[in-house]
Amino acid sequence: MKQKTGQNLYKEAKKLIPGGTQLLSKRPEMFAPEIWPSYYSKAKGSKVFDLDNNEYIDMSIMGIGANILGYSDDDVDRAVINAVKNGVSSSLNCPEEVELAKILTTLHPWADMVRYARGGGEACAMAVRIARAKTKRDKVFFSGYHGWYDWYLAANISNSDMLDGQLMPGLDPNGVPRNLQGTAVPFHFNDIDELKHKSKGLEKEIAAIIVEPARGEDAPKDYLLALKNFSKEIGAVLIFDEITSGFRMCPGGLHIKYGINPDIAIFAKSIANGYAMAAVIGNEETMNAAQSTFISSTNWTERIGPVAAIATIQKYIESNVADRIIEVGSRVKDVWRDMSKKHGLPIKVSGLPTLGSFSFSTEMNQSMMTFFTVEMLKKGFLGWRQFKPSFAHSDRDIEKYSDAVDEIFQKISISDIKDILKTPEAHTGFSRLTKE
Repeated sequence: MKQKTGQNLYKEAKKLIPGGTQLLSKRPEMFAPEIWPSYYSKAKGSKVFDLDNNEYIDMSIMGIGANILGYSDDDVDRAVINAVKNGVSSSLNCPEEVELAKILTTLHPWADMVRYARGGGEACAMAVRIARAKTKRDKVFFSGYHGWYDWYLAANISNSDMLDGQLMPGLDPNGVPRNLQGTAVPFHFNDIDELKHKSKGLEKEIAAIIVEPARGEDAPKDYLLALKNFSKEIGAVLIFDEITSGFRMCPGGLHIKYGINPDIAIFAKSIANGYAMAAVIGNEETMNAAQSTFISSTNWTERIGPVAAIATIQKYIESNVADRIIEVGSRVKDVWRDMSKKHGLPIKVSGLPTLGSFSFSTEMNQSMMTFFTVEMLKKGFLGWRQFKPSFAHSDRDIEKYSDAVDEIFQKISISDIKDILKTPEAHTGFSRLTKE
């Protein structure tokens, strides 16, 4: 298998693009340094083709969870192509943004109004801005990962590891104004007592409480209910960040299954099957605060995002996509459990069926995981510690993947990882890269 073209291009990219890529989660060093193919020439269904025309079944992150229907879905692409032919922007607004707003508020009857963006980070920033405008307060208490904007990284100004427990270690707040110190305060998932302890005496300064209803595991219903009650008690805006969890277990936000409604919910990723689109939905009282501040962008008015979102959501509902991806994800989690048991490997499997992950329960986990990824490439898979299923994954994909996991787990079980890993270890968090 020839794999040089992508890595050679990536070496060139690091001289031209700070950090090598636009998204940390797509850096080759996060998977298999010097080996990961880095770039794609084509993606269709569950398949990805690299620059050397190698074909892989993607049993990893599926576009960081954005491609919920699979790559280049015919129905979504057809709608987008038609939109392109009719013009994606003009001096007037596209009617599809109204149609999409109706769909989102129908799926979420508690929500009255919608604003759009084109990325998850900017949607989070918009939601926080709206909350601050409504409450005329500054502080934001949060749990989970919510992007790269100043309001979030401000948590690391006084202590550079405050965000380490929120998914991504090593994030430095360089470039974030120092006077934002103390405006963003993290608390741990499912720890309402910590939230109340940290907020004691600050209740009238808190503009918003923002959480992910799920990233790894489901949030307990009692926890979300406690958040809702506490936010109402102190007059703060409750924001559910559904950028990762939305449209993965049901049509719309995962909070629908809990029956607990926030003041604002945020969507991106799966909402448009890989096309740039994000939405902020909320009750009328909260969302109207957007008119008291300035939130605006030329590219939020283009047509492709709303058209892709409408087509994605319609197919998601009509084809019962949630049921299928839950089934696929559950089967893959069973593969990890069964094969680790077969070969006597200590393993931890976690996450929702549609956001599953595994790790080896040993201090050599990172080396073992890197070896797993490298060997998966040899067998024609993009394979990693996470798997985000799509509607395009077939039963045959799962069967072939199971056979590959069986063989690779066996190799790991009978070998000293120090002897068989011939490549550098994958990175585990944010690291600065040299130009090379």
